[in-house]
Amino acid sequence: MEALPRTSIVDVLEDRIREEILTGRRPAGSLLPPERTLAEGYGVTRTTLKHAFGRLVQAGLLETRHGVGTRVRDYERLGGADLLPMLVRHDARWLSEIFEVRRGVGALIAGAAANRAGGAARTRLRELVEAVRTAGDPDAVQLADAEVHRALARATGNRVYVLLTNTLFNAYLPMRRHLAGPFQDAEEAYGRLAPVVAAVEEGDGAAARAAAEAYLAATEEIMREGLKSR
Repeated sequence: MEALPRTSIVDVLEDRIREEILTGRRPAGSLLPPERTLAEGYGVTRTTLKHAFGRLVQAGLLETRHGVGTRVRDYERLGGADLLPMLVRHDARWLSEIFEVRRGVGALIAGAAANRAGGAARTRLRELVEAVRTAGDPDAVQLADAEVHRALARATGNRVYVLLTNTLFNAYLPMRRHLAGPFQDAEEAYGRLAPVVAAVEEGDGAAARAAAEAYLAATEEIMREGLKSR
């Protein structure tokens, strides 16, 4: 059995302030009231408030300067892709923008992998795509599929592609049960992905890009249909 999460007062306060920031009730650039005032307003101790502030600073939503105070960070102007997992959890509409990036970056990665992958990388891709076919249940199929894409990124030799792929999966995987439509049948999932790997093995960059575009479009359509039925 899966253990139930335990929620502390710091968790609750962090969620409250995050919601206020992401919904615009505390706009970017605004200076928060003094800690004593905020703590009294939320009905918490200043120690609890400091712990929540520390988490939100680490998340990239607040910035604290000695002698100035705590300000809401303009995360859309200054933030990085590491914010995506949090933003998707807050508002699923971010997924539409992730899908757009997924299509563009996925096709570029497949083409680069075809042009640059060495023998070991191609062998590993064959093994991983076969693992999609033999996965025992839809969740295992979905995770096996993700590993193929991580391997494609590594096969490019470009570490930025690897980090981008990791970031997109960090945003996607927490919601994967809502996006599991393309992975219900292992053989069908394999059939959609195998042409990408085959083109990479052949070293055909144009064919790999085209196969990736077809795969990404097909899986996105199925995922979107699944989201509509939620």
